[in-house]
Amino acid sequence: MDDSMNQTLRGVGPRLKALRLRREITLSDLSTQTGISTSTLSRLEAGLRRPTLEQLLPLAQAHGVTLDELVDAPPTGDPRIHLRAIDYGGGTTVLPLTRRPGGIQAYKFVLEAAPDNQVPEPRTHEGYDWVYVLNGTLRLVLAEHHLLLGAGEAAEFDTRTPHWFGATSAGPVEFLSLIGKQGERAHLRAAPKRRLTSEN
Repeated sequence: MDDSMNQTLRGVGPRLKALRLRREITLSDLSTQTGISTSTLSRLEAGLRRPTLEQLLPLAQAHGVTLDELVDAPPTGDPRIHLRAIDYGGGTTVLPLTRRPGGIQAYKFVLEAAPDNQVPEPRTHEGYDWVYVLNGTLRLVLAEHHLLLGAGEAAEFDTRTPHWFGATSAGPVEFLSLIGKQGERAHLRAAPKRRLTSEN
């Protein structure tokens, strides 16, 4: 991880503390909302611990800010729309696609190719996730289930279920993720069926 990214992640702590104090809530309150222990939250705010993606997502949701606002990532991509890609190291890049705070947040994930014997490290956090694979093959671990999702396939699950995403040795994988608060799910609407009449 380069110096600029290290500096970006070091700046997350003060922003986390400022957001919590602005909301006038305690570390215990925030722990209840996010499922992250108070000791971990304290270390994150003090800059004594580097935040992970699994920690930043529920924190951004709890504070009602977007992920890129929380990490203050440098602008990259098309300057006309100011997309901000966030490199988390280990072959994981995240591109936030929504700008509004609160509600369901959309992200594009790009995971570099990885060995098929890569050992999953499932995590949990508050929320609900809807995943759609754009390209490549996604390794998805959901509790005891080990799934391979190809392009055009989707999955949805409660993020309190231990879960993990990975690529395969065949190549990188790109997928979209819609993440909402606990109990909040993406609602898909289908076109209404055409009524059949005697004229049809």
